Amino acid sequence: MSLVELVRLALARLAVSRLRAALTMLGIIIGVASVIALVAVGQGATSGITSQLQALGTNLLTVNPGAATSGLVRGAGGSATTLTIDDAGALERIEGVAAIAPEARTQQVVVVGTRNTTTQIVGTTADYARVRNFDVWQGTFLSPVAVGSGLRVAVLGSTTADDLSLGAESLGSTVSINGLPFTVIGILQPKGGVGFASQDDQILVPLAAVQKYFTGSDSVRTIDISVASAEQMADVTNAITAELRTRHELAAADADDFSITNQAQLLSTVGNITAILTALLAGIASISLVVGGIGIMNIMLVSVRERTREIGIRKAVGARGRDILAQFLIEALTLSLLGGLIGIAVGLGVSALIGQLAGWGFQFNPLTVAAAVVFSLIVGVVFGVWPARMAARLDPISALRYE
Repeated sequence: MSLVELVRLALARLAVSRLRAALTMLGIIIGVASVIALVAVGQGATSGITSQLQALGTNLLTVNPGAATSGLVRGAGGSATTLTIDDAGALERIEGVAAIAPEARTQQVVVVGTRNTTTQIVGTTADYARVRNFDVWQGTFLSPVAVGSGLRVAVLGSTTADDLSLGAESLGSTVSINGLPFTVIGILQPKGGVGFASQDDQILVPLAAVQKYFTGSDSVRTIDISVASAEQMADVTNAITAELRTRHELAAADADDFSITNQAQLLSTVGNITAILTALLAGIASISLVVGGIGIMNIMLVSVRERTREIGIRKAVGARGRDILAQFLIEALTLSLLGGLIGIAVGLGVSALIGQLAGWGFQFNPLTVAAAVVFSLIVGVVFGVWPARMAARLDPISALRYE
């Protein structure tokens, strides 16, 4: 029999028992759809995290204080108060530093009329917008004069402005931060992110205002540094380390009381972690493909038993063993291929839906789709060979006698 005749016969047999064929393909459909959807989710999450990290700034170094120690208990990193505004001033003079922005943060209730929200109040300097790649949508950013004088002026993130129902017409109006009036001078362009990762849900005010009215300390939480070029990142990092160790009077045997985070290293680490998680999720999802293959084997074994007399008749009129083998193998391949194609459509649909809900858009990887098709065909071959060989080896006399 020709290949076309064998495919036509396989489709005809599957059409006779459509419900059974559909249930058999369900495992393949779920497996392929799961693999495609989970890989797309992993790639989308990687893309989303990467874009948010890149939005933090270009060639960014972040200096954080070390961990505070109380008795024999060491706190979390960043809990100490070892960084000051004077440290930031000293680091600004290092060769290769393009801009620097120290930060002091506190969470406060902000009230405007009858509306209120709880958000991050970030005390910083005029270079913050340059270091963190912020653009002003309306109004102006913090000026050196306002920062130097510690004026009670505020620049709102887009989310915070929306929560308080403030727009362009609100420039010059007053917001109450923990009971203190601050004049709104600007609203930032949105940068994206959700929850704790959102850079849009914050209010920027002069650093001196936060230290005077909220923290009561001259320490800073972080020092953000924009390096002039990527090639200078390592040299600037070493210079920062040396400068801070000297300023903090640390002996050679003493551990650093600060840490420096490199944006490029962070991006690489995030990429590696998400790649491993994506591969793990895809591997778990592929187990359902194996289950689907077992279902194909089971239904093909049942089919061989049901069609034993048919096999005997075909062999009696001249069909060869390889014809019978090819017929049943193509039926198994047809089941797995149809299931794989439907699974691809379902997986792409789920990927698009999740991408829309999560905000990172539709992630399409042709290699994943091709791998899903190939894997579904392999499943059909692997789990279809045994029933096909059983059918091909049936003795025609015994098969004709089978009831």
